[in-house]
Amino acid sequence: MRKPLRYALIAGAFVTTFSVGFVVLGWMLVCRGTECPSISVLDQYRPRQTSKLFAADGRFVAELGMERRTLVPIEQIPKVLRTAFVITEDRRFYEHSGIDLRRVFGAGIVNVLRGGYAQGFSTITMQLARNVFSKQLTREKTILRKLREARVAREIEGKYSKDKILELYLNQIYLGSGAYGVETASQRYFGKSVRDINLAEAATIAALPKAPGRYDPRRFPERAIQRRNTILELMRREGAISDADASLAKAYPLRLAHGASSDVAPYYVEWVRQQLEAKFGERIYEEGMRVYTSLDLELQGAAERALERQLKAVEGGAAGPFPHRTFEQLLASAAADEPAPGSVTPYLQGAFIVLDPRSGAVRAMVGGRDFDDSKFNRATQALRQPGSTFKPIVYATAIQSGRAPSYILDDAPVELPQVAGDTWQPRNYDLKFEGPMILRRALYQSRNMPAIRLGMELGEQSVVDMARKFGITTPIPEYPSIHIGSADVYPLQMVAAYSTFANLGWRVSPIAILRVDDAKGKELWKPEIVREQVLTPEESWLMVDMMKDVLRRGSAAGAVANTGFNLPAGGKTGTTNDYTDVWFIGYTADLVAGVWMGFDKPQKIMPNAQGGRLAAPAWAQFMIEAYQRKPAPPDWPRPSSLVSRQVDELTGLLANPGCPAEDAYFEWFIPGTEPIAECPPRAPGSRPVPIVDKRPPRPPPGMMPGATPGTFVKKP
Repeated sequence: MRKPLRYALIAGAFVTTFSVGFVVLGWMLVCRGTECPSISVLDQYRPRQTSKLFAADGRFVAELGMERRTLVPIEQIPKVLRTAFVITEDRRFYEHSGIDLRRVFGAGIVNVLRGGYAQGFSTITMQLARNVFSKQLTREKTILRKLREARVAREIEGKYSKDKILELYLNQIYLGSGAYGVETASQRYFGKSVRDINLAEAATIAALPKAPGRYDPRRFPERAIQRRNTILELMRREGAISDADASLAKAYPLRLAHGASSDVAPYYVEWVRQQLEAKFGERIYEEGMRVYTSLDLELQGAAERALERQLKAVEGGAAGPFPHRTFEQLLASAAADEPAPGSVTPYLQGAFIVLDPRSGAVRAMVGGRDFDDSKFNRATQALRQPGSTFKPIVYATAIQSGRAPSYILDDAPVELPQVAGDTWQPRNYDLKFEGPMILRRALYQSRNMPAIRLGMELGEQSVVDMARKFGITTPIPEYPSIHIGSADVYPLQMVAAYSTFANLGWRVSPIAILRVDDAKGKELWKPEIVREQVLTPEESWLMVDMMKDVLRRGSAAGAVANTGFNLPAGGKTGTTNDYTDVWFIGYTADLVAGVWMGFDKPQKIMPNAQGGRLAAPAWAQFMIEAYQRKPAPPDWPRPSSLVSRQVDELTGLLANPGCPAEDAYFEWFIPGTEPIAECPPRAPGSRPVPIVDKRPPRPPPGMMPGATPGTFVKKP
């Protein structure tokens, strides 16, 4: 033998011996101390126990936990499903002892040729070790982690049977849509127990571990079918199924259970989960708490149907040509492109909130159109301009300051200099100015100029202070534009603010959690109801009576009247600049409900988008369905202290025979705020003399407006 060859063989033997010795030494030391977990915990292993959520009537709503699963023994898992997983994930599962050496060498060659980590070699046992001991065996792609994973896998194989390992694995693995384990996945996708699935359904479930999001059968059905058929072909080639069975299963249609992709009221459930996590931390995922919520399942369903029906009607052109791609069109194109779900969606969105004004209990919440596509809750997390839904706070400030519903405001142009040097020139939605009008009419017709002038007369700080009493916590800069709703708010807070009117002066803070018990039924937490008086019964009754006019003859009259809704109710429409947000918030004596529509990235919804045309119909449809199951709400009792006077609508003064009878109406007043002067005589159809002082002086301390605009009398 030539010396160079002999030296090469010696060097090769040395390198091989050193490498083997290094691997053996590494294998011996990789789990020194506590670096690797003890597999003895598998003897009593049970996944973390999730907390259960229940609706107000005690019905089960959802599980709260990172891993939602139902355990099933191996005997109840069909053999065809077990076979599908083994062939797909670990073809030599029943031959190796935790590590598939052929797969290790094959993956090593591929990774060397491609210059990086391109192919793995995890067996089912190694995946089980990684999933069960996730804290010790992280998912970082390092040799050390793989060695530890392999070492633990060998220990598991040495102690447990193959069937036990497979049972643990099939109950542990994540299969998309919040489902862990094959039983939960079967219920989630097919609406039946794993014991009852067929061959095609088994292959569909077995397709998910590779990429649960990519092969989600609900979001990407074509992709899921393609992957399913690939697995069926692998099973056919391995002889696990016959050619005929494979062909029949490939032709089987994808039949998913209706509504099984997510829990009931997913935005509501997620909102509750966040509150529980803030209160209890990780305990809610481990201790099996029982959480009793204020959710009304019937009202939740009614809210979801009303919102989606109206959104589709808007997209379909019911309120005029819709200049954007629809939700269905965008979702279909997204399925082809597989975008990453995020908080900003490109289609028309909406939110719907329902609460009981007496307790603040949130009965229903819709935070968006598709929770799977976007988990961003527009009801609790979105900051949007409320538009004219903010005006009742301005008018409530006026009523509390002593102004009456017949108080005269001026619907005339306003021009105000800005810090930047330009001029703010707000307009009404119809681009018209109608001159002097009573406060009541300015509110129900949602005129901008009177609201701005009124707010400036009261003072921005007074309006901000009142908004805080109504429960608005977001920043409100002291600019005149806030009087027509330019300051961003959270929809939940804006809707909850209207509980003040429904309760005749008492605001309640919204709550969703009624009680939390531990797994044994012992009470852990019971949140208190927070109530605060904001208005007197007299002040709030006047506001309710004026806001009834919004539905009777104001900005929402057409939309609501067309639905046939005629129960005692008040509300207010809302529309923002450039038609980017539309609202309607309305209430009865026992329900407050609010609707918002718009794009996540603010843009014009459509020309002439108005809250009365777009949002109010959804509110009315919801109310009609809600009160088909509930007793009709009572009307608000009028406080006996209020006094009535016949007033001339054009001047706000007492009517007399010299004023046209068609302009006279009966108004209610808090004693001391009623007019004492009579309207000047005029011919029918004529207008009174316009107001000269368009900005009456603010009342000094201890004073309030008197009989005529711009004059004040001492408070009694």
